[in-house]
Amino acid sequence: MTLAPPHGPQRELRPLLAPPAEIEERLARAASLVSVQMSSREASDLVMLGIGAFTPLEGFMGKADWQSVCEHMQLRDGTFWPIPITLSVEQAVAERISIGQEVSLCGPGDLIMGTMVVHELYGIDKSLEATEVFRTTDSEHPGVAKLMAQGPVNLAGEVTVLSEGDYPVLYPGVYLRPEQTRSIFDSMGWETVAAFQTRNPMHRAHEYLAKVAVEVCDGVLVHQLLGQLKAGDVPAQVRVRAVDALVRNYFVPNTCVQGGYPMEMRYAGPREALLHALFRQNYGCSHLVVGRDHAGVGSYYGANDAQRIFDEIPKDALVLRPLRIEATFYCRDCDGMASVRTCPHPADSRLLVSGTELRRMLSAGEEVPAQVSRPEVLEILREFYTGG
Repeated sequence: MTLAPPHGPQRELRPLLAPPAEIEERLARAASLVSVQMSSREASDLVMLGIGAFTPLEGFMGKADWQSVCEHMQLRDGTFWPIPITLSVEQAVAERISIGQEVSLCGPGDLIMGTMVVHELYGIDKSLEATEVFRTTDSEHPGVAKLMAQGPVNLAGEVTVLSEGDYPVLYPGVYLRPEQTRSIFDSMGWETVAAFQTRNPMHRAHEYLAKVAVEVCDGVLVHQLLGQLKAGDVPAQVRVRAVDALVRNYFVPNTCVQGGYPMEMRYAGPREALLHALFRQNYGCSHLVVGRDHAGVGSYYGANDAQRIFDEIPKDALVLRPLRIEATFYCRDCDGMASVRTCPHPADSRLLVSGTELRRMLSAGEEVPAQVSRPEVLEILREFYTGG
């Protein structure tokens, strides 16, 4: 059986985790180095680098790669890459660092998560990055706000990752490295695997999308975001339980794998859809379900922009291909889930299902129709919203 190859010219995973036998010694040495405090986004990106999810990157990007990615969606060597992966510091920290120096990389709680040999210190045009990546410089956009708040100096260099943070402890059996998902897919005899991206508990429309993917591919990877969420989102640990209940009760055994990845959302819409596709290829997936307003926020992107962008990149940019699925809903006349491509009935026959509306109903203590969410999922979510 042959899975989709890892991204990049070498077509092999490039995890940057230190060998387990060396970690204690490396941590002791790192404690004496100049410390760089990472943001939560940078710390999650470091873990993605460590586990090989960001193959073929070897560390945080330098200026030439940063600019080429912003303007052309490729690294300076021509390898496709849609969003900069960078590390920033304040000027006072940058003044303590010189080219060739090794620094320690610290995450939440001053946890040493890795080291980096600094190859470059540089400034960037934040407005350029915001315009190219997010299509806006509006500070109300959460991704733009984080970009504008980051330090004025970027550090570039190869990294060695010493910790995956709390993910393995908090999400045992769900937090999976690319080498692990590939092994699981191989053991199940899968060649084609569709990734279903989610940061929300899965409602009936999500379930419908994932099952369409199962019809098309050998199986589906329900791949949940485990990094930091925005205010109002259901915590990842609650969501994992809800997704597990859905998969256990409503999917045919051995057609669905539940997994999680440590990256944060950037809410970059079309560009982020491409990044989601790229690292899912590293996880062994051949397809990515791209639905309405994938990775979007507010009204910054058109409903189908994330689908269209796959037609705007070179055909050989990725091996993985998108599964484009239109807006889905429950149709009273069809008496089932449908999409605008399969349902001929008028809008007033359609019950639109969204994570935002489901969260609102649960927060308000309203009754949730059976057409919106499965009872086993609702039980878990009600327990969370009522503090039970």
